Amino acid sequence: MSYRSGLKRSISVLLSLAMMSLGSTAAAGAPTKAGTTAGPAAAAELRGVWISYLDWEKLPVEQKAYQAAVDQLLDRCVELKMNAVFVHVRPDGDAMYPSAYFPWSKFVTGTQGYDPGYDPLHYFIEASHARGLEFHAWINPFRVTGYLNQWEAVCSASPARTWLDDSDVANDRWVLVQNGNYYFNPAIPEVRELIINGVREVVSGYDVDAIHFDDYFYPDIDDNNPDGWFDKREYDAASVNMTITQWRRENVNQLIRGVYQAVKEIKPEVQFGISPEGYTVNLRSDRRLFVDIDTWISQEGYMDYMIPQIYWGFEHKTGDGNLAPFAFENNLKIWTTLKKSGNVKLYLGLAMYKAGSDTKDNNEVPEWRRYDDIMKRQVEMGRATGEVSGYCFYAYSSFQDEVCQAEVANLMSVFQ
Repeated sequence: MSYRSGLKRSISVLLSLAMMSLGSTAAAGAPTKAGTTAGPAAAAELRGVWISYLDWEKLPVEQKAYQAAVDQLLDRCVELKMNAVFVHVRPDGDAMYPSAYFPWSKFVTGTQGYDPGYDPLHYFIEASHARGLEFHAWINPFRVTGYLNQWEAVCSASPARTWLDDSDVANDRWVLVQNGNYYFNPAIPEVRELIINGVREVVSGYDVDAIHFDDYFYPDIDDNNPDGWFDKREYDAASVNMTITQWRRENVNQLIRGVYQAVKEIKPEVQFGISPEGYTVNLRSDRRLFVDIDTWISQEGYMDYMIPQIYWGFEHKTGDGNLAPFAFENNLKIWTTLKKSGNVKLYLGLAMYKAGSDTKDNNEVPEWRRYDDIMKRQVEMGRATGEVSGYCFYAYSSFQDEVCQAEVANLMSVFQ
């Protein structure tokens, strides 16, 4: 268990043991809650739910109201028979906690850079552990702006704003604009070190069970169009003996290796996991993401678990009417085969948000409208492989939607 940064160890052993129940905190004056425990013991099957910045945005700002809302949210997770929460702590180059590297997130208070006066992350972790829930700290590493957060909302304390606004022209390309959004440039060593330092800050200061990345790495790129080159200028200047696709993958690889090493140096028991897009053909594309999934799984030193986002049903078809290669059963076989190339745990990311919806799948009536037990059957099929160690569902808010309730009820029947 971690302690407040700078806490003196020159106290008695008994007092130290007593203090362990208070959990971790990264800032003086952070709230504490009596009766908490350290992280839960690993369950035989992980059952998690993603709690995104969209959920944070709905939480009250005032401290007591915030704590009550978090308690209610986590009680609901327990009711849903979950044993882990995957909670956004850095969505857009900003933080849900007091950080030395990133400004306060706009999704905490409504304004990026505004201090709420307490540490919401500390309470979220403490309250999760009090209910036996693992806490996976979810980070988007390179994204600076995106849905609900545009450049006008990026505050002066953001490293992205500082680099672009200061007089130092050497760092002007540390942040790039692509397709209307801003990204930290993966090709820059100082950028990668910033992200790694941010991970160190979370692991050192908080009692997290894991650091978690999703699939926001490189944006869509077009090397045949100067408007879509992104970091091609850095590649041309590097004069490396590899293709630009290999070079971009290696930029991401360097970040992933650095994060893994930082986590293990500080707390070897803390896990590092990644949730890539669910179709491996897209992951191996030379125009987007640049995720080296084959290396991450087959070699040591990259990650402890993967959660491919297999967000398709069993009957998804291609435009010609054939079963899609990324339909659930086909895709599951791809991932279980890939998983056998290394020692990484395989969890499945499943799409509760599609339940009851009109999501197009090239069927006359979408599968998601015709069935209310897709999640249940996907869990059962995953279990039958003997290769799947758990499941994570996107998103928490979907479990509250009326249209999803029949699907939720059927899922609960296999979550005992």
